[in-house]
Amino acid sequence: MSSLSSTSSNTNRAATWAIIGAAALILSAAMGVRQTFGLFIGPFSFDRGMPVTLIAFAIALHNLVWGFAQPFAGAAADRYGATPVVAMGAATFAAGLALAAGATSGWMLVLGLGLLVGIGISCTSFGVVLATVGRVASPQTRSVAMGLASAGGSLGQVLMVPFAQQVRVHAGVPASLYALAFVLLLAAPLGIVLDRASRRSKASASASNETHATPLRETLAYALRHRGYRLLTLGFFTCGFQLAFIATHLPGYLMLCHMPVGLGATALALIGFFNMIGSWGCGWLGGRWPQHHVLAWLYLIRGGTIALFVLLPTTSVSVVLFAAVMGLTWLGTVPLTNGLIAKVFGTRHLGTLFGVVFLSHQLGSFLGAWLGGYVFDTTGSYSLIWGATAIAGLVAALLHFPIDDRPVDEASIAGVRA
Repeated sequence: MSSLSSTSSNTNRAATWAIIGAAALILSAAMGVRQTFGLFIGPFSFDRGMPVTLIAFAIALHNLVWGFAQPFAGAAADRYGATPVVAMGAATFAAGLALAAGATSGWMLVLGLGLLVGIGISCTSFGVVLATVGRVASPQTRSVAMGLASAGGSLGQVLMVPFAQQVRVHAGVPASLYALAFVLLLAAPLGIVLDRASRRSKASASASNETHATPLRETLAYALRHRGYRLLTLGFFTCGFQLAFIATHLPGYLMLCHMPVGLGATALALIGFFNMIGSWGCGWLGGRWPQHHVLAWLYLIRGGTIALFVLLPTTSVSVVLFAAVMGLTWLGTVPLTNGLIAKVFGTRHLGTLFGVVFLSHQLGSFLGAWLGGYVFDTTGSYSLIWGATAIAGLVAALLHFPIDDRPVDEASIAGVRA
């Protein structure tokens, strides 16, 4: 019996590491490519005569489409597995980039970089990928496992930005976008690894790590009435608002500050590098302290860092320090938020429940990317939007501290049915 138990434990461990590796590679492709979009605002504006507001709208729209599509992508992966969802998402994402590469009008850019990219990334990012990690990992290691997958996924943010920049400089915008599309196609088959490793883990486990198997409709109805779930949803809006604005408009802002050419790309790459450390670190912290408290402090640190960056003189050193701190707090919210949902509601419908929370994140992302362009076009400055991102950090912290993270039982959810 002990030998069988040992074999089962080893199989689970191997399956978990396989899933973490595949998840990291998928996230590297999807999130790394997405991180490059700010590099194309200037070329599309200057070379193709498109207004900054229009380009920012296209980038903002993909965030909005991503948010609305995420609950459905998560539900599809919960029911059918990651293989078809990831494959379809990677192909759609690549098609959107290819359409944007040849865009000669605003509607083509909006359709490619907005609609298709948004659908594609909903199938290749957190709601699908991390939900698989969360279901396989044990409750004791779930936060760390999600943090590791997110950290590995940050490698794409480090590599894709300088890669896209170099291809753009030497071969032009279309070649750069086509190259990024090819990277996504390489990630398409990795959903097979997620599903195979997940099935091996379930087959060898002596007991499920799921706390209940309540139908989705009842679980979702209960979650929407749960105060902590609502607070988490509202707070996640801030994360999307801050990150989308910075990722989209930081390169342009640094050009206005007369910073060296290429510093914007360097800053985005640094954010990706430090995000590897931050994602793992936040997952580690979430395994030892209440995840909602870690989230609250993360938002406070991020908001204070933004305020200092705007108020102090902008220099190359301040940009590097800003990128480092932002990277440490960048996507650490994701494993913490996923882990908190799994702790309270279980993992059976994790993809769907996280998808609903993530919709709020993407509403914030839409406003952060689009308002940045709108405010700049109307005022000639980013000052107002920088101030809004700093204040939003304080508001998000105040929303997260009072969250109740106690697990709910099946009887409580059944009460909604009654």
